[in-house]
Amino acid sequence: MAAVTTPTVPGTQHAQRLAQIGLVVNALLAVVKLVAGLLGNAYALVADAIESATDMIGSLVVWSGLRIASRDPDDRYPFGYGRAEALAGAVVAALMLGAAAGIAIEAAREIRTPHHAPAPWTLAVLAVVIVVKEVMAKRVLSAGAQNGSVAVAADGWHHRADAITSAAAFLGISVALIGGPGWEAADDWAALVAALIIAINGGLLLRTALGDLMDRAPAPGLQDTVSQAALATSGVLAIEKLKIRKTGTAFYVDIHVQADPHMSLHDAHVLSGRVKSAIRQRMPAASGVLIHMEPFEPRNAT
Repeated sequence: MAAVTTPTVPGTQHAQRLAQIGLVVNALLAVVKLVAGLLGNAYALVADAIESATDMIGSLVVWSGLRIASRDPDDRYPFGYGRAEALAGAVVAALMLGAAAGIAIEAAREIRTPHHAPAPWTLAVLAVVIVVKEVMAKRVLSAGAQNGSVAVAADGWHHRADAITSAAAFLGISVALIGGPGWEAADDWAALVAALIIAINGGLLLRTALGDLMDRAPAPGLQDTVSQAALATSGVLAIEKLKIRKTGTAFYVDIHVQADPHMSLHDAHVLSGRVKSAIRQRMPAASGVLIHMEPFEPRNAT
């Protein structure tokens, strides 16, 4: 009964590079939007700049979390550092919630404060931002789907939230310019709507991250995959218990396998090795597989 350790899940290094790129992109966009918002009298752009600033911090958190999570297990952390990945996802989600609250508060203040309409040229700035952020969102979300990283997924949705706030700002400023006098606050209302969207996404991501930190059971389909792989192994007569937990981008499997009670210890050891191999073939993300060999008892078999 021993655990099997596999190398880091493929795609982690690519995700780290995307986080680094996102860090640079967000820093540039935050400066551009802040300056454009202040000079162009568009609070929606200023709110967008705040969102980009949290994106920048989020990319840094994700990058750091993935670096820590990719470390090999050691004596202090025998199950590895994978929890750092889920923790990074929770931090990014919390940043999104904080940014949403800040934007909403400031937008409400701006709505009550008379001000001039935004400058038309701010629409060009927003159009560029929307394209850049949506491209980043698609690339990062794709990387998150490939390696099952909740932190990378959170970073991807953070990019998409920025694209959403920019789109809302574009719409709000357009309404303010087309509507003329009396419609100056349209971009502030747009910022308020964007804050709500960001808060919803942040809450959903936080729930996912906390689920991983609390060892929530994986989707039933994953357990079925492991069960079928074990039962398809010659010599396995039944499975009594099966537990799977997610740590970072990897999974740890704890399974009780029943076999012929007259089997020798050596043969049982060989069978457990074949079960491990079968499970890892069907589920490459299984970083650790612990097999408990037990005598077959028909009345307790499942």
